[in-house]
Amino acid sequence: MLKSKVVLITGSSRGIGKAILEKFAAEGIHIIACSNKKNNIHIDYCRKLSRKYKIKIYPLFFNFNNQDNINDGIEKIKKLNIKINYLINNAGIITTSSFQMTKKTDLTEIFKVNFFGQFYFTQHISKMMIKTDGSKSIVNISSSSGLDNDIGRSVYSASKASIISLSSTLSKELSAFKIRVNSIAPGLTETDMMRNNTKKEYIEKTLSRISLKRIGKPEEIANVVFFLCSDLSSYVNGQTIRVDGGMH
Repeated sequence: MLKSKVVLITGSSRGIGKAILEKFAAEGIHIIACSNKKNNIHIDYCRKLSRKYKIKIYPLFFNFNNQDNINDGIEKIKKLNIKINYLINNAGIITTSSFQMTKKTDLTEIFKVNFFGQFYFTQHISKMMIKTDGSKSIVNISSSSGLDNDIGRSVYSASKASIISLSSTLSKELSAFKIRVNSIAPGLTETDMMRNNTKKEYIEKTLSRISLKRIGKPEEIANVVFFLCSDLSSYVNGQTIRVDGGMH
């Protein structure tokens, strides 16, 4: 459906980002696979996917918490001289603490990575996308926390709510260039980040609020990302799609 197109994925080396990488590779799409740290295991995996599906994958490494790093990443992408059809903003970090105990450094770090860095990065990549012909789409990975505002996640929730708000604005501004913009709000998803930052009792409590009574799989998020990039969603713009098993 998207063959011969190019997708840029941030945070592509693990969790939801890795599942998105696998999904787009299996569909025959060329990939710019961005991650925050150089990782030989990730590089080797990209080579295997590239050979298996006969596509090109370009692993790039830069960190969203540093402006110079982002600039370096943007320059590397420009040097590839590739027209980008799809941008998946998946990179993100999380912290858990009560509002009164939240440190200024945590506040700064979370917003640097989850919002400011992605804002700036998207400014540059969207300018490149304007020059691309055909279907174009930006999908921002937010979180159900950005809608439900969980206890202990004041900073994380605020950063993810900011992404939802940004997506709505961009959907209006970039539609003039035929770029659709949507966001996804995953609920509990089986990733290392979720397991390492969520207490067992909170997981159990949340499961009781999920209609499907289970934790989501990264590939289930990736399937919705693919849908939002494909022409199957050609009339979907400015939306936030919850992928949370029916959380209430």
